[in-house]
Amino acid sequence: MSTSPDGAADAVNPPTMDMKVEVVVIPVADVDRSLVFYRGLGWRLDADYEAGPKFRIVQLTPPGSTCSVHFGRGLTPAVPGTTQGTYLVVADLEAARADLLGRGVEVSRVFHNTYDNGYQERVDGPAPDGRSYASFATFTDPDGNGWLMQEVKQRAPGR
Repeated sequence: MSTSPDGAADAVNPPTMDMKVEVVVIPVADVDRSLVFYRGLGWRLDADYEAGPKFRIVQLTPPGSTCSVHFGRGLTPAVPGTTQGTYLVVADLEAARADLLGRGVEVSRVFHNTYDNGYQERVDGPAPDGRSYASFATFTDPDGNGWLMQEVKQRAPGR
């Protein structure tokens, strides 16, 4: 048992098994339009299963990822376009951005964050020191679901 900074007791129980995020569900309005969009990004189609007019599930996986996305009909009550800030980690942000632009996707400029004024502020351009985890670009799917690409050239220990 340990104590957190606010004095509350925190029982530490080491995990007994692996738990991996394997699927993220994103809400979309038009399954076929979304399928065309994500396939156009070069994502692998793993499944497209329809069990009638009220249920369809599509699974796609970004290149190199162990986590997939699901969308379809009857999967989630979430409003299309409400998933925001889902990270896509890339080794070379400029190359990933150029690839998406070449596929006709609107992608933000590369930016980094500063916290000089006590809050997060986006600044144009990559992180000046070029460190991992600090440079970003964004894009959205046709419904407005937002993706945040983060450049990780070298992973921090344990990640």
